[in-house]
Amino acid sequence: QVQLVESGGGLVQAGDSLRLSCAASGRTYTMGWFRQAPGKEREFVSAINWSGDVAYYGDSVKDRFLIFRDFGKNTVKLEMSSLKPEDTALYYCVAASRRTEVSMTTNGYDYWGQGTQVTVSS
Repeated sequence: QVQLVESGGGLVQAGDSLRLSCAASGRTYTMGWFRQAPGKEREFVSAINWSGDVAYYGDSVKDRFLIFRDFGKNTVKLEMSSLKPEDTALYYCVAASRRTEVSMTTNGYDYWGQGTQVTVSS
């Protein structure tokens, strides 16, 4: 069983930047992020394939967020810029246990982190 540990969440102001990190304890393939705000459904944010050369982004974060892998540390990072109050949510790191195409749905991932809170004030 692979463990995912997120870090980097916090309270920032609108327009600020923030970087999230997720460290995996074992072998993973596609890795990514979902988020969930109070009273809303879980939303796809971004994901990157096993080799780090194919990435997808949700429409609401496209052109503001950047995902990349640090293979040396077995981590995935999410660089968030131009943050908006509507980005406020609990951000979950996810990972797949098999080499498949990048999924933008929750059932495409076998491992989930505990979540890290991002709060953006206006």
